[in-house]
Amino acid sequence: MMIEKEIIYFGQKAKITCDGKCENDYAYLSDDELGVAPVDLGTYEGGYAKPVNDKDKLNKWCCRECERCCMSKPNKSDKPIMLEDFSVRVYNIPRS
Repeated sequence: MMIEKEIIYFGQKAKITCDGKCENDYAYLSDDELGVAPVDLGTYEGGYAKPVNDKDKLNKWCCRECERCCMSKPNKSDKPIMLEDFSVRVYNIPRS
């Protein structure tokens, strides 16, 4: 399931998209290696926390805090967005 939403980000139209699988881990392990993250992580962005139900998904917290969420370049909200594949580990430094 891929969800997307058009937002205003720093005064410019942008689009954010997410795979809807909000299990968090800063280690960027593969999905098969992770457990389920806590409901309330204790982090907030503009008064928004990690969404706890579908109607609240893709809020400011998702855009700024969630590694699974991607945002378009400013004023490029009409372009497709490619998401990371978290079925495998994602490293911040490419492996050879």
